[in-house]
Amino acid sequence: MPTPKKGPRLASSPAHERLMLANMATSLFQNGRITTTLPKAKRLRPLAERLITFAKRGDLHSRRRVMRVIRNKSVVHKLFTEIAEQMEQREGGYTRIVKIASRTGDNAPAAIIELVTEPVSPKKAVVKEAEAATKVAAEAEVPAEEAKDEAEKAE
Repeated sequence: MPTPKKGPRLASSPAHERLMLANMATSLFQNGRITTTLPKAKRLRPLAERLITFAKRGDLHSRRRVMRVIRNKSVVHKLFTEIAEQMEQREGGYTRIVKIASRTGDNAPAAIIELVTEPVSPKKAVVKEAEAATKVAAEAEVPAEEAKDEAEKAE
């Protein structure tokens, strides 16, 4: 078996890991949150975020690429209509991993991975408004300085 590129495998083979992550992604999009082990949640996050990015594009090619991973058409429809619409303003960070107490049976580190549903904070809008205000103020100062220079030349 070739050496894994992203750390040790979660299961016995790459095919089993791929299918396991696809099933977890399907459950995540269907329910909004799932409880799993921390390593599985960390491996699921990039896959889920990439699928949401495809859903935000919304074209046929993106839908077919998502259908390669998620085989349930109703979940894909929910991803492209509801979840993509919720994430439209967000530029990344569609999922959140919250660590919880270890599992009781085998003491494995457990975590909850969930979709972020809160609206995007308006910090970027405030920053853009401030930048626009400074540009306007800078443009207003330039004619005032030119007027001072002209007044000095006239004297």
